[in-house]
Amino acid sequence: MEIKYIAHSSFQIKTKTATIVTDPYSPDIGIKFPKSQADIVTLSHAHPDHNNLKGIEGSPIVLDWPGEYEIKSTFISGISAFHDDKKGAERGPVVMFKIHAEGLTVLHAGDLGHKLDDAALEAIGNVDVLMIPVGGTYTIDANTAAQVVKQIDPSIVIPMHYGHAALNQKTFAALQPLSDFLQMMGHPEITPVPRLTVKHEDIAAIASTKVVALDLSY
Repeated sequence: MEIKYIAHSSFQIKTKTATIVTDPYSPDIGIKFPKSQADIVTLSHAHPDHNNLKGIEGSPIVLDWPGEYEIKSTFISGISAFHDDKKGAERGPVVMFKIHAEGLTVLHAGDLGHKLDDAALEAIGNVDVLMIPVGGTYTIDANTAAQVVKQIDPSIVIPMHYGHAALNQKTFAALQPLSDFLQMMGHPEITPVPRLTVKHEDIAAIASTKVVALDLSY
């Protein structure tokens, strides 16, 4: 499996049988969304920085609702959550998507806005790779993200949805930078890499959660 970080909350996940794009964003965020091909697109919620289907070529299968799906040898579960810590009263619901392929389990947490309760943790189950928002303001912040990482206990965690100079500062200036989360996780020295290539057999060799920061590839 190969994982690339496009920007914001958007990733391209390639397996042997399918290409998945998560949360394609509007260029209004300040970063151009590259023309992308995908077999499957997951949309965590209907805000324009997460549901720009115009950026996707072809006719992908679009998943934007909780449920269980099997597409091109890929098993995907949509798990309900909230965009804030008031059960959605401020920003509404979101869907976390759990993707299982090639013996690996990936969880894209969308714009998660709260710590997880026991029911959510049971629905999530085991996670090999976790993509989690860390920027605060619209989602959990770096401190809460670190707590959620401990709750889920993934083998690998990839931060997303954080402050970046390329973002439209009128909208996203308040987002915490990536460095805040890396500091919270005790790895301030981590340098972003272009992509993550991971196999099922790699996971067994990871004794504790490994933080992987990915370069934006827009």
